[in-house]
Amino acid sequence: MSVEDTKQDLISESAPPYIVGDHVDNDVSHVQFRPPIVYTSPSAFFCSLWARWKSLWTPRFTFSMIAGQVVSLCITVTNVTTTELVDRNWSLPTTQTWFLYFSLFAVYTPYTMYQYGFKGWAKMVSKDGWKYFILACCDVEGNFLVVKAYNYTDLLSCMLLDAWAIPVCIFFCWIYMRTKYHWTQILGILVCVGGLGMLVSSDMLTDKNYPALNKGKGDAFMIVGATLYGFTNATEEFFVRRSPLYEVVGQLGMWGTLINGIQASALEHHDMTLASWNGATGGFLVAYTAAMFILYTTAPLLYRSASSPFYNISLLTSDFYGLLFGLFLFHYSPYWLYFPSFCVVILGLVIYFWHATPEEQGKVDPRRPAYIQRRQEEQV
Repeated sequence: MSVEDTKQDLISESAPPYIVGDHVDNDVSHVQFRPPIVYTSPSAFFCSLWARWKSLWTPRFTFSMIAGQVVSLCITVTNVTTTELVDRNWSLPTTQTWFLYFSLFAVYTPYTMYQYGFKGWAKMVSKDGWKYFILACCDVEGNFLVVKAYNYTDLLSCMLLDAWAIPVCIFFCWIYMRTKYHWTQILGILVCVGGLGMLVSSDMLTDKNYPALNKGKGDAFMIVGATLYGFTNATEEFFVRRSPLYEVVGQLGMWGTLINGIQASALEHHDMTLASWNGATGGFLVAYTAAMFILYTTAPLLYRSASSPFYNISLLTSDFYGLLFGLFLFHYSPYWLYFPSFCVVILGLVIYFWHATPEEQGKVDPRRPAYIQRRQEEQV
């Protein structure tokens, strides 16, 4: 990250600047609107189609595609490490995520203090901490409810209901930023969900589903958890488009550490004494925390470069990466539908920005709080 987020406006004028993270590229010659599709003749149609395809692959779109697969791979790593922990008699989901929030707090909060000064940071917490508390509370409880849902309902319901986060995220993005969605973006989302449907079908055909302990209770947990996921994704995007990344992620880590710590001590204090604490579980716990740290660091960058709905549909490829882990670690036999389903989801990601551009998804204007700027100007 740079020392200070620079002001940008991604929806003003004809050629908005390109931004990844806190970096601004003032050379906007490479940012173009999508060339139109010409239907006057077959040759003109294919030429315009090729021109449209080439216009997609700007540095910003390429970064968004790569970042989306990075977070999807991180989700797969967390699933694999959690499975290994459970197999080793270490099943403390709330305690497990506490290490994530503490790592975010330990890395980003000192940097925020360095940027704002301790008094400036304390003033930011007193004035704006309440909104980050709500964000962290919803994030913690969303993680908790989704994990609990897997204990009560079946795999089919979990995979399908988890996709509920996508329309919820779109709705709150519209509430916050009045984002206008082109019909091709809705089509791209439907194509991605179609790829998810192929994954679900392959799991059903290979008898990977398991019986539900209490389907109604589990489905309710998953719906509420997915709703909280969609809300937190859209809300964090709204925050990081207007505030420095280190402030938002640092506050999420600080409040998440407190909320998750209280919840873990209340719900899992007895199980902590029964869990197996050894080198193997410690290693998997470190791997889980590292993967989640990368995810929580990359996601805000993806929110800025693309959008939170794009982040959510990018996660639909995680089951394919899970298959790759299963091939090498557990010698699974893959079902043929896994491979075309991955291609379908990638196709949906491309369709999502086939007409609309990442620059049109919302305004990016990250600034330090005005009261901190005034304090620093007075000191100068």
